Amino acid sequence: MSFSIRLNEEEEKLFRSYARFHGCSLGEALKKALLEKIEDEYDVALAEQAHKEYLNDSTTYSMDEVKKELGL
Repeated sequence: MSFSIRLNEEEEKLFRSYARFHGCSLGEALKKALLEKIEDEYDVALAEQAHKEYLNDSTTYSMDEVKKELGL
């Protein structure tokens, strides 16, 4: 699949410079940046959910307790 985006001159220079610095094409650089952004937002959402769960039940377990529970 391919797509196009409109960039002003300043954006194009910045993005091409970034791609050149990382030794990849403009398309590869944009794809990588978008994937990293999605992963970062997903990680933040998971962390926020885990924090909410912790606030509801702040019970914690030591590593020894976890190993014992898992039979390790």
